[in-house]
Amino acid sequence: MTEIDDIPLDALVSSWEEIQDEYDFWAPDGEHDRAVLDCAARLAAAPGAGDAYVWVLGLTMMAPCANRSGVDSRAEAEAALRAADAAQRVRPCDHDTHPYTSHDGHHADAELPDLLLRIADENAEWYDEDHPREAWRCPRNVAGFARIALDILHPGEVADVPPRLSLQDREDIKVLEALLELYPEPGTDVADEIASQGGYLYYAEPEERPGRLHVVRAVSWHAVSGMIQDRSVLYNLIRGVEKVLPDFAEATCDHAEHPTLSSHSTTAAELGIVLSSPAGRRVYERNRDHYGDGAPLEQMVCPAFMAEVAGETLTELRAGRDRLFGPRDTSHLDAEYLRADGRLDIQKIAERLQNVGSNEQYADELGLWAARRYDRLGQSEDEGRALDRGRPVRERAVLLLTAHQTMTISYPALPTPSPRASSRPCVRSPPRPAPSSAPTPTRTRPWTPGSSAAACRTSTRPRSSRPPTGCTAWSRGRVRGSRGWSPTSA
Repeated sequence: MTEIDDIPLDALVSSWEEIQDEYDFWAPDGEHDRAVLDCAARLAAAPGAGDAYVWVLGLTMMAPCANRSGVDSRAEAEAALRAADAAQRVRPCDHDTHPYTSHDGHHADAELPDLLLRIADENAEWYDEDHPREAWRCPRNVAGFARIALDILHPGEVADVPPRLSLQDREDIKVLEALLELYPEPGTDVADEIASQGGYLYYAEPEERPGRLHVVRAVSWHAVSGMIQDRSVLYNLIRGVEKVLPDFAEATCDHAEHPTLSSHSTTAAELGIVLSSPAGRRVYERNRDHYGDGAPLEQMVCPAFMAEVAGETLTELRAGRDRLFGPRDTSHLDAEYLRADGRLDIQKIAERLQNVGSNEQYADELGLWAARRYDRLGQSEDEGRALDRGRPVRERAVLLLTAHQTMTISYPALPTPSPRASSRPCVRSPPRPAPSSAPTPTRTRPWTPGSSAAACRTSTRPRSSRPPTGCTAWSRGRVRGSRGWSPTSA
């Protein structure tokens, strides 16, 4: 077993790896901070020593935690890393390359715990075909990893290390990916998160705008899907695009063609976050084959191309706003749901009210049409214009139930104020039964052996009119995927 300062190395590495995996969880007892401070103190005591690689790699693993933890632990880690960089980088070396130059981001960080154990143990199997164990121990490589750890603490401020996304960018990508995959992270306010992307674009500096525009393009598809029921979300996105569109409107370029952007929202959102920061743009240039078709950076942020993207995104957002939150004309549905004699086509309506996925596309407009016609028939009845005095009553009953059932099968649920406002009078208007003046029925619990007299007392609790849980007649139409109500089965 390898020991460093009389401490088993595997125990140290295990604790560091745990902190590496849980850097975004706050340790209430300060355990994480103590581990960072201990590692920094051991490195600061001998920054140029031969075993400094142990403490440097340990701080590299824990740097994300130090970046979020107390000021003292971060300051101590930074000071120790700068001392190690200064002491190690001036020492002689005859290696052509070093591992740190190809250490790409947090994905490579995950391999450090296992690598550190193998670096320290001469008898351990070695699997890095590009660099021998000695190259990992080389002072120049130790200095390089010290700078990588400093780059985690101060994103984009350290030279001569591979670029990496900041912790904030990684977290933003994670949140957006989960949201757009319809499995948002716990505590995520979906509407607020999407709306904020419009604000980021609105206030973005010129060099950030292409990336932020890519993000808005990615979230716009979700925003106009109908699952967002707050019109201010679309307002914020539209406002952001309208703000930056003039910056690109007059742009020209000599590119033969522009990149083909991904139609997957998660991929598009990741691309946008990457292009929104200097470090991210360096990451893109280094690994551009990972993002779409591998177009050069200057084409991906080309102002003329951004004008196209902004125009298409703005058109889609405005169309979605009008469709979801604008007035809806349902007069064309008379031809679909009325017979030639002007009566309801019950069979057609019943088909559209079956609780199946294929009917979701009809639910919103059918419900709105039914609610509006319900009101018109009521006005006709009040004014005495109906030839058949019984017909409005019968048809209004069907229309009322139609409006109710469409709310059950609509997906996403009715997102607009207009249909809701039109449906509200419809569902409120039917007469309620007058309160009964009859005495509340009572019941007496039967006596059973072993029960007390108190348990047998007469109960004055009203009998519930609701059927028992699981009753088919009660739940029919309330569970997605069930047959649901239809006029023909009523």
